[in-house]
Amino acid sequence: MNQLNLFIELTRFKKPIGYMLLFWPCAWGLTLGFDFSKEISTYILYLILFLLGAILMRSAGCIVNDIIDRNFDKKVFRTKDRPIASGKVSVKLGITYTFILCLLAFFVLINFNILTIILALGSMPLAFTYPLMKRYTYWPQLFLGITFNYGLILGWTSINNEINLIPIIFYIGAIFWTLGYDTIYGFQDIKDDEIIGLKSTSIKFKTNAKTFLFICYLILTLSFIIGGYLMEFKFYYYIFFILPVIHLFLYQFKIFNQENPANCLKGFKSNNLLGFIIFLNILIGKFF
Repeated sequence: MNQLNLFIELTRFKKPIGYMLLFWPCAWGLTLGFDFSKEISTYILYLILFLLGAILMRSAGCIVNDIIDRNFDKKVFRTKDRPIASGKVSVKLGITYTFILCLLAFFVLINFNILTIILALGSMPLAFTYPLMKRYTYWPQLFLGITFNYGLILGWTSINNEINLIPIIFYIGAIFWTLGYDTIYGFQDIKDDEIIGLKSTSIKFKTNAKTFLFICYLILTLSFIIGGYLMEFKFYYYIFFILPVIHLFLYQFKIFNQENPANCLKGFKSNNLLGFIIFLNILIGKFF
């Protein structure tokens, strides 16, 4: 039971925000690409598969992150008790867990078409090199955005077996969504990160954080409006799109306080609700 608890802690399984933020772009892309005049059971099956894939890959990514960052995690108050940083789980065992999780994720992946499989495998280097980026650039959140929202493309190709401009427009918007919410998340550790020499957009834009967040969320909003136009969504899509806009520009801006880690975490977690709202909005666009 002790090993099981350590595994759950290692994979952050009790913190679903991570894998849900990975899942929502998959659900968006799948919903955008699916023809709802056809058998809906395929849509539901693919949603379940993408959720399983998100859980497995996020869990594997957490372990890789903890292995790579173990020496830094020891110096950060929030992360010093993580299983690998504290020595409760060995690096060798962590690698074994990662291999098993990736193997299970591969079994999920092979249920899709060849293009989706190839694109997903091509994203693996990005997924597992992200933890290194904070050592060399102030833009690790950009790499996270490219990686975390890649599922939007996969969701689209799993149905259409091709890529065009539409999923790319939505993908760009989703990248800036991640740039925004992970910048908020980064303010929890900004003091420790500056001391130990790690980089982030939180550090780069700490003197004008709200301006940076406004730009990120504005690009997200414009991308989804343009994407809706290209999808030929009716006016209901644009009416209900006011809900995510309110969440972004009123709620998150109101709650954001870079000097208050608890508020930063609360604002970050609220993006799970935002992902769900956008998912519902895309469904509205497809049906009305």
